Amino acid sequence: MKVASKNFSLKTNGNGEIIDITSSVSRAVRDSGVTSGVVTVFVPGSTAGVTTIEFEPGLVEDMDEMFDRLIPRDREYHHNLRWHDGNGHSHVRASLLGPSLTVPFEGGKLKIGIWQQVVLVDFDNKSRDRELVCQVMGE
Repeated sequence: MKVASKNFSLKTNGNGEIIDITSSVSRAVRDSGVTSGVVTVFVPGSTAGVTTIEFEPGLVEDMDEMFDRLIPRDREYHHNLRWHDGNGHSHVRASLLGPSLTVPFEGGKLKIGIWQQVVLVDFDNKSRDRELVCQVMGE
């Protein structure tokens, strides 16, 4: 089995911004030379997460509203009381979503649905420079 890792960077605006990273993940698979296997996408840090959605404006808005209902920005968090950085909600949201996603691929192509994209969600309360890790494993 072959293992290859590729990192890529992107600038985010934070505040629940959802960014389609499907093409970057596909490029990492293609550049690895591995034709069949799995790719794990991981975002280091505790205020962002990775998942799949149908990346379209309505669902992007639905996701933001859902997180606002479940984990409101405007309530007091113990994290904020300790660190005074105002991003307690960001940490809770990111932990719920999770920092990684594993996607199978065959013939060098991700096995995702036609309306399914891999996305990064940046929950922090400020813009960030994010580094993502793609680890490709297979044959």
